[in-house]
Amino acid sequence: MVNPTNSEEFYNNLKEKLQDTSMWPTEYLYKFIIKSDVSKIKLIDGIFDNMGAVIKTKPSKNGNYTSISINVVMKNPDAVIQKYKAVGSQVEGVISL
Repeated sequence: MVNPTNSEEFYNNLKEKLQDTSMWPTEYLYKFIIKSDVSKIKLIDGIFDNMGAVIKTKPSKNGNYTSISINVVMKNPDAVIQKYKAVGSQVEGVISL
């Protein structure tokens, strides 16, 4: 999970792990959780628009939250991190897993 106090350290560690464990380009799975809100889902969808991403949403049992899984081919670890940062800066209250 990413929060502002450790985000740069998190992203640096993520980049190292991605470089060490994957051949690029590769398919990457993003996972996010948000309060159920159609406008927030559309914002995330827009961030991955025109990339050939497969986006799946699943509401929580009570419908208060929505999980979003996004499968997309990314060209390198920096591109992966760029998308995490875009979602984090544009979608209020998102939890990145």
